[in-house]
Amino acid sequence: MQENKLALFEEKEIRRTWYKEEWYFSIIDVIEVLVENKRPRKYWSDLKQKLILEGFNEVSEKIGQLKLLARDGKMRFTDVANTKTLLRIIQSIPSPKAEPFKIWLAQVGSERLEEIVNPELAINRAKETYIRKGYDDAWIAQRLKSIDSRKELTDNWKERGAKNRDYAILTDEVYKNTFDMNTAQYKELKGINQTKRNLRDSMGKLELAITNLAEVTANEMHNINDSFGIEELKEDVQEAGKITGNARKQIESKIGKKVAEKTNYKDLTERNINKLT
Repeated sequence: MQENKLALFEEKEIRRTWYKEEWYFSIIDVIEVLVENKRPRKYWSDLKQKLILEGFNEVSEKIGQLKLLARDGKMRFTDVANTKTLLRIIQSIPSPKAEPFKIWLAQVGSERLEEIVNPELAINRAKETYIRKGYDDAWIAQRLKSIDSRKELTDNWKERGAKNRDYAILTDEVYKNTFDMNTAQYKELKGINQTKRNLRDSMGKLELAITNLAEVTANEMHNINDSFGIEELKEDVQEAGKITGNARKQIESKIGKKVAEKTNYKDLTERNINKLT
């Protein structure tokens, strides 16, 4: 099973995926953090050739490609390396951040092993990350609830025949039927269409609650209908989205404004932090 997650190094996001019992990291993201280069892909291309010329063919042989979430919101193949190979690559990158990054890598690996034994640690660490980012307690509680429900849903999708590439399709249906916007349009509304920022980290509490309701409802419908395959799953998701979409409209009529606002909740938290510093 491949599990995609973002990790934070000095508040900068690095894409990673848990594959064959170990973490694989996006090499481009690591280079972007270490050298702060505006052209990390070109830097990586040149470095890869240099490593080969220096006789380190085993490094290039151990570099693989796995699908990670790209800036356009789609899953795309990206050069990745496990911790051991990444450490070798870092040795060839002159950067004052190299040593702190190596320590961070070791910590990330040990945390994952601890989380497998005790899953509650993953929840606590996610909470700590959101606290550091400045989110309030009520938002964090809602976000963690949505993460738990989302994992339950995607696990169910997998058991019912969905592939990783289908998750984006099904999620798109959640947004389209609940908020009358697909994922790309929703990101554009929030002003994050060209960033790696997670859409749900930019949602307000009410947006998260309604999204969570849509996914919990879809999950129940999968179980009741004993759905299997992308088409049957899509029908359930669409129906669940329509139900929560109607609820959203009723809420909007009562509160007098749109639930999915242009306001980016993450930007609000950053502004609040800046006021206090």
